Amino acid sequence: MLALLFFLNSCSTPLDWPASPLYVFGLGQSNGTQPSDLESARQTIVGHYAHFDVVAYEDTTTRTTMRTFIISYGFTDFYLENGKLMQSDRFVHAEQKLSKKNAKSVFSNEAVQAIKPRVQEVELSQENGFWHIYRPATPCLLGIEGDPLQALSTEPNDPNLTDSDQDGHPGVTVKISVGRFFKGEIFITRREIFSNYLTLNNNGTLSGYVVDRSEQFVVGASKKILTQESNSIQHPDTGLSPVLLVPVAPHIDTFEELMQVRDEIFPEEPEFVSDK
Repeated sequence: MLALLFFLNSCSTPLDWPASPLYVFGLGQSNGTQPSDLESARQTIVGHYAHFDVVAYEDTTTRTTMRTFIISYGFTDFYLENGKLMQSDRFVHAEQKLSKKNAKSVFSNEAVQAIKPRVQEVELSQENGFWHIYRPATPCLLGIEGDPLQALSTEPNDPNLTDSDQDGHPGVTVKISVGRFFKGEIFITRREIFSNYLTLNNNGTLSGYVVDRSEQFVVGASKKILTQESNSIQHPDTGLSPVLLVPVAPHIDTFEELMQVRDEIFPEEPEFVSDK
């Protein structure tokens, strides 16, 4: 789950959100059955999953509203520990889609893979014949050390800054460009705070939505104009922030291996649409 937000004060007219929900993930074959009890549900969910999620953000502090899709790829594993169902997440790649046609941003795989959410026990409940999984938020820091339960530092020279993507700059780096003539980099820290709300489908997949309340701070930039802070928040429509977990073989465990099967198991990435 990654949500990288940055200031881009481009004068181009932004595109609009696509229709919600972005995807309709079926609950599986109609004749499929759900586990009958809590222990069976835990046993059914245990496994290795390919992870796909989208988080939709909106920033009204820019001259024209900036809308952003953050699309994250990775792996999620569920396993039993002392009778508890645990969830472990690992991210390997992320794409950023901006609502401004001439704006582009790139976040390296090294930076994505530096995000290390804490393993967390999940909560199971049953409603309308289906099992639901809730993963509570487990804040974790990126580009800075410290207590993840405390608010993110806003000191650009904080002694706890780290170079998480090992590119020689503090924090982690986002490369941005506007049109053909403007390019730059911003260096940011993050406090990742996300929750998952999932449903066990009859076909063995897990689908639902992401709630992200992450914090971000710009600690520096290659150009002074890029050091400005923004105020991006997740769009309240949960249909614009879906998550899909698909069971895959244990040997599929790297970015390259995931991309080989990506089109077979995941939907197309969302795109912004013209309002004209």
